[in-house]
Amino acid sequence: MNIQQLKGIGEKTAALLSRLSVYTVKDLVGLYPRAYDVYEKPVFVQEAVEEHASEIVSIEAVVARNVEQYSTPRMKVLSTVVRDEQGTSLKCTWFNMPFLRSSLKPGAHYVFRGQLAKKKGSFVLEQPQMYTMAAYAQLQGRMQPIYPLTKGLSNKTVAKAVKQALEKYDTCLEKEYIPVDIRSAYQLAEHNFAVQRIHFPQSQELLRQAEYRLKFEELLGIQLAILSRRVTRTTAADGFFFPRVGEFFNGFYRTKLPFELTGAQKRVVKEIRADTVTGHQMNRLLQGDVGSGKTLVALMAMLLAADNGFQACMMVPTEILARQHFVSITKMVEGVGVRVAVLTGSTKKRERDGILEELASGGLHILIGTHALIEERVKFDNLGLVVIDEQHRFGVEQRARMWTKNSRPPHVLVMTATPIPRTLAMTLYGDLDVSVIDELPPGRKPILTRHLYDSQRMKLFGFLRSEIARGRQVYVVYPLIKESEKMDYKDLYDGFETMSREFPLPQYRLSVVHGKLPAEEKEEGMRAFREGTTQIMVATSVIEVGVDVPNATVMVIESAERFGLSQLHQLRGRVGRGGEQSYCILMSGDRLSREARARLDAMVETNDGFRLSELDLKLRGAGDIGGTQQSGTAFELKIASLAKDAAVVEYARRAAEEI
Repeated sequence: MNIQQLKGIGEKTAALLSRLSVYTVKDLVGLYPRAYDVYEKPVFVQEAVEEHASEIVSIEAVVARNVEQYSTPRMKVLSTVVRDEQGTSLKCTWFNMPFLRSSLKPGAHYVFRGQLAKKKGSFVLEQPQMYTMAAYAQLQGRMQPIYPLTKGLSNKTVAKAVKQALEKYDTCLEKEYIPVDIRSAYQLAEHNFAVQRIHFPQSQELLRQAEYRLKFEELLGIQLAILSRRVTRTTAADGFFFPRVGEFFNGFYRTKLPFELTGAQKRVVKEIRADTVTGHQMNRLLQGDVGSGKTLVALMAMLLAADNGFQACMMVPTEILARQHFVSITKMVEGVGVRVAVLTGSTKKRERDGILEELASGGLHILIGTHALIEERVKFDNLGLVVIDEQHRFGVEQRARMWTKNSRPPHVLVMTATPIPRTLAMTLYGDLDVSVIDELPPGRKPILTRHLYDSQRMKLFGFLRSEIARGRQVYVVYPLIKESEKMDYKDLYDGFETMSREFPLPQYRLSVVHGKLPAEEKEEGMRAFREGTTQIMVATSVIEVGVDVPNATVMVIESAERFGLSQLHQLRGRVGRGGEQSYCILMSGDRLSREARARLDAMVETNDGFRLSELDLKLRGAGDIGGTQQSGTAFELKIASLAKDAAVVEYARRAAEEI
C-alpha cells in the first residue's frame, strides 16, 4: 500500500520518506527507531548538574524572575531563571520562541525538559519543553521512538504515521512464520507483537523482547540462506576425487619438509584430505596468524592434487608476495619433480608464452600468480585445486572466474592471516568449512610489544642501534590517513630523513619502499633488505612488506593510533620469523582517544589474533573487519549487530541447523 494513503502524508512528505527507502506502509513499519527518549521522573537541579550533565533532563521548578528577551542578527532569545523545591536555581533559554513569554510568569509551575549544557562555566537548560504536572504525569515512564530522519522530515511526523499504520492497516504486518516449537525453544515473542513494541514499547522489558525477536528473525533468515548454499554444495556430486597420496606428496613429506608439522597443521591437512575424497567440491576457509604455516599446508594440498593428475594454482594479491611464494615453494620442492611457475602482470611476453603453453599441455603442476591468473588466455589442462591467499583482497567476481577454469569447479582453499571472530565467520563464511591453525611452528618466540610516545623517540633510536649492532634488521612502517586517499608522503619522507640523520652512512644503510614506486625500484628495495644489504626498511603500510626475512627482529609502527587492530597485528607478524627474540614498537602521539588507547593496550597485552579480532569487532563493528565489505557476502542488517549480538547469532545458527 502506497505511503500516501496514510492521513497527513502528501507528495512532499512521501518524497522525504523515499530518501529513507520508505515507499509503502510496510516499508514505514520496517523503519525501526534508532533510539528512544524516556520521560524519566523529574530530578532536582543539583542532581541534574552532578549526574546528568550534557543529557536531556526533566526538572520540576517554578519561574523565579521575569523573562528577558533580546535579539541577535540570526535569532530571538528568551531567558529566565527557574528554582526547584530545594531552592536551587537554573538558567533556561529558548531560541526563536517569543510566544512562550506569556507562559513564563514568575511563580508559574512546570516540569522543564531539555538539554543541560555548560556555557561560560555555568549550567543552562537549553530549549526546554514545558509541561504541567498533570500532563507530565501522563508521559512519565513512556519511551518515545526516535527515528532515522532526513532534512525536512520531523520525528513527530514519522512517529504519527507509524502509529496510524499500526492501528489501521494490519496488512502491513506479517503472518507469523517461525514455527511454534522454535519460538518456544528460543523464547521468542510473536512477530507482530515485536513490531508493535519496537515502535512503541511500554517498558524496557517489552523493548528487550521485541528487539530480541526481530534480531533473531533477521539473523535466522541469513543463516538459512547460508546453510542452504552449503547443502547445495555438499549434496552435488560434482567434486574431483583425490584418492591417491603419491610420490610428490610423500617425496616432499619424507625428504623436504622444513620442520615437523604442528598438531594444528596435521589436523588441517587431514581435513583437506577428507574433503577431497567425498566427491563434493571442497570449499574450505583456512585461518591462521602470520607465520603459523598456512603456506606449507597449502603446498601439501597442491602436491595432493598433482599426485592425482590435477593442476593447482595459488592466487595472491601482490606481485611481491607472488614472487616470494614462488621462491620459497620452488626451494621446498626442489628434487621432488614438481614443476612450479609464477605469472604476474609484469611477466615478460616470451616467458609468459612459455608458461601458458606448458600450463595448457599439462606439463606445469603449480602456477602461482596475481590477478593475472584470471585472464581469459590462462588455460589449464586440468585444474583441480585453487588456493587463494589473503582472500579478502579479492572481489567475489575475481574469485568466481577461477571456478570456470575447468569443466567442473575445482576444490577451493581460501586463506587469511586476519583472524575472524566466530560470529563474523559464521555469518560471512558460514557456507564454508573452517579450519584454524592455532599453533606457531616450533622455535618461534612470542613477539614482545611495547608502546612508546613521540617524546620517547631517543629511547627508540638507542634500542634500534643495539639490535642492528647484533646484526639484526628493522622495519619502520608509516600509515596512510585513509586507504582511499593519496599517500601521506610527508610522513614517509620526513621519517626517512629523520632515520637517515640518526642512522647515517656508511655505518647504516636504508631502503625506502612504497606502493607508488616503479616495480623495479620496489623490488630492488625489497631485495636489498632481504639479502641484508640494508639494515632498515622504511615503508608505507599499503605495500606487502611481508617478505620472509628471518633476520628482521624489530617492527616499528609510526602513528600506530591511526591503524585498526587487525592491521597492527598483521604488521607485527612480519617479524618473529626466525629463532631470535623479536619486538614490535608502537609509536604514537601523547594525546590518544579512548578507543585508540584501548587498541594499543590490547596489542601490548596479547599476541592472540583471535582475541584481538573480537575486540576489533566490538570497537569498529563488522564492516571493516578483514575487508568483509569486499567479500560480497556481507549482509545489510537493519536491527541486529554482529559486533553486539554474538549470542543471538549463535542461537539463530543453531535454529537454522535444526530447521
